Amino acid sequence: MQRIRAVGREAAAKKYDILSAMMAHALAGDAQDQRLVLRLMALITTRYNWQGNELAVGQREIARLWCVDERTVKRDMARLRASGWITVKRQGARGRVSVLGLDLDRILLDTRPRWANIGPDYVARMAGADPQPAADTTVVPFRRPDMAAAEGAWSAARAQLASEDRALFDAWFACLADGGVEDGCLVLIAPSRFHAAYLRTHLIDRLRVAVRRADGRIGQIRIEAG
Repeated sequence: MQRIRAVGREAAAKKYDILSAMMAHALAGDAQDQRLVLRLMALITTRYNWQGNELAVGQREIARLWCVDERTVKRDMARLRASGWITVKRQGARGRVSVLGLDLDRILLDTRPRWANIGPDYVARMAGADPQPAADTTVVPFRRPDMAAAEGAWSAARAQLASEDRALFDAWFACLADGGVEDGCLVLIAPSRFHAAYLRTHLIDRLRVAVRRADGRIGQIRIEAG
């Protein structure tokens, strides 16, 4: 499906759609989630460069905007990065602030369950922007029968991946075997070198977010061919 981008002739409407999705997601959550999303929306509406997907603002400025101390800024920005909503495009150095970006596809995936709260017209409009990787018609993914659910972090990550996109899960994630965790790195075993290479190239971010949410102590993923 076509992915939403807040650029072009309909940029203004797309921006409202993204912010509406975030709003609906926040209102359905608890007070902590509502506060975090509100703070991110404040950054988006005041400092975010939609055209370049860049957010460059220092912690002191953020603290002033949010009316909090810098320790709170560090904590909440870390939560946003861990969720996958914010990514680091360029790390700050020598007095320069980091340049951040928004992962709009990740935001749409996480907010999708609450779109219906806005209304059926919104759901119908957003259906064409639902973030799912385009099907690769040149290759046929290796398929295996469903394997028994793994234990631990990979089990929870599998459940999230399946709930986000069942077809994608069945094609690329279901056959991955849990190779264990080594020094904060989850090892996943793919059925072939091609399968492993495809995951590393096209779907590693999706895997990384799901695993991080399952176990925040896991910072890396290594995909090996079985």
